[in-house]
Amino acid sequence: DVQLQASGGGLVEAGGSLRLSCATSGFRFDDYAIGWFRQAPGKEREGVACYRSYDGTIGYGGSVKGRFTISSDNRFKTVYLQMNNLKPEDTAVYYCAADPSYYCSDYVEDSNMNYWGKGTQVTVSS
Repeated sequence: DVQLQASGGGLVEAGGSLRLSCATSGFRFDDYAIGWFRQAPGKEREGVACYRSYDGTIGYGGSVKGRFTISSDNRFKTVYLQMNNLKPEDTAVYYCAADPSYYCSDYVEDSNMNYWGKGTQVTVSS
């Protein structure tokens, strides 16, 4: 079974940093794209970043570009999201997702992601 587990969320002050981890199992890592998404209360889910290890493709949503970095450790089938210069508007539940057919680009949308993990809460105080 495809499994994804996000972790690393917490409470941080504005301007601070956090690193989220997405541990994956149950599928061949190179065959899937992994994405980070977030959802704030009362708002639609938003694409944050995506990564495809097969060819190193990376994409970022416009609101996080230049502040967030997605990376992976293929040995451990884990994808990371380094979040710097956090802002209160980054407060949300962050999810990682995976799909073998997902096209990773700077248009990080969630409609073609079919495997989702439970989220991790990120709260940024002002």
